[in-house]
Amino acid sequence: MKRMLALMCALLLAIAPLPVAAGGSLEGRIVTLNVETWRDDMTPFFTSRGRTVTVGSGVEFALLPEGAQGGFDVVPVQVEITQNRIEFSYGADRGIFWDAPFNGYILRFAVDCALFEAVAIDEDATTMPVTSDNIRTEGGALFINVAGMAYGPDARLSLDFRISECLLG
Repeated sequence: MKRMLALMCALLLAIAPLPVAAGGSLEGRIVTLNVETWRDDMTPFFTSRGRTVTVGSGVEFALLPEGAQGGFDVVPVQVEITQNRIEFSYGADRGIFWDAPFNGYILRFAVDCALFEAVAIDEDATTMPVTSDNIRTEGGALFINVAGMAYGPDARLSLDFRISECLLG
């Protein structure tokens, strides 16, 4: 009886959910995307409804306008996240993102560590005039400032990452 009980306990421990190493990948991670426009960090003009997903295959976010808040709204965008890449593409509408100190995307990954070890703009796949000055990481958050840039069906932004071994949990 003791042996059977010990075997059952060992089996339960083997199948209990434990944090899993992500292996340097964005796949399987929980991420929330917001669109925000700030004068400074303390006074946003606009904050979209956050959307939260688990990164998997296909497009993670297909944002549409939410209804103007103070004259601002979400520009339609599709965001696809893969193992070590994030790609933004836009619909048929054309325009220019309002120029502000920050007008862009914030992706917050559910981790308790510095997720991004390195970020690179894929110059061949990116048509927007994004530079390293437009991209900032902070722990598990990624800030992408597209203020004053044009968007439309030909606009693309592709970022490649080296991801740390943060645990999924």
